[in-house]
Amino acid sequence: MLFKEIRYLLYKELVLEWRERYALNGILLYVVSTVMVCYLSFSVKQSALNPPTWNALFWIIMLFSATNAVAKSFQQERRGRLLYYYTLASPEAIILSKIIYNTLLLSLLSGITLVVYSVLLDNPVQDLRLFSVGLLLGSAGLAGTLTLVAGIASKVENNATLMAVLSFPIVLPLLLMLIKLSRNALDGLDNTISYDEIGVLFSLNVMVITLSYLLFPYLWRS
Repeated sequence: MLFKEIRYLLYKELVLEWRERYALNGILLYVVSTVMVCYLSFSVKQSALNPPTWNALFWIIMLFSATNAVAKSFQQERRGRLLYYYTLASPEAIILSKIIYNTLLLSLLSGITLVVYSVLLDNPVQDLRLFSVGLLLGSAGLAGTLTLVAGIASKVENNATLMAVLSFPIVLPLLLMLIKLSRNALDGLDNTISYDEIGVLFSLNVMVITLSYLLFPYLWRS
């Protein structure tokens, strides 16, 4: 029953996104414009970015892009629609469907960001497969964390500010681990060296999803 509800809710999210493509287009515009500003600011024509700076800028762009993308998860839901969901689906299915949808959205967004970023600022990544693993784990981690925080922030009026305040200390350890894993991919180190980072990121994702599954029903009833 839970999987059936998740499937229908996920389909609903995809249909709404397709009908209201201005949100996705706005996020893509933000990504392209941010990368362009970095390109113009660092004068890449004269001197290329060193790998650590390239890596840090990439994840900063991804963090703010993910925040903007996930913030609308509950902001666009009207109170009447939420009450309607309450009569049809379980809170566990609602939060899991939003996490899955946001994971897919951020995975697509990270891929587009990497392509645009590589075209304008070159691509010093030596192990693209390891870097892609980091993108997938990062997308899932950011989606799970920010979706839960967005659900909490939606209960107050100034939810955008509250979301920024709550998400920063939670996302920071995840972001530091992603930067470390990406640095290994940039340096072309052996994959066995990155097993610890991959394990920690996977554990963080499982923990966030589990907490969302357990805690969101109490938040939903309020």
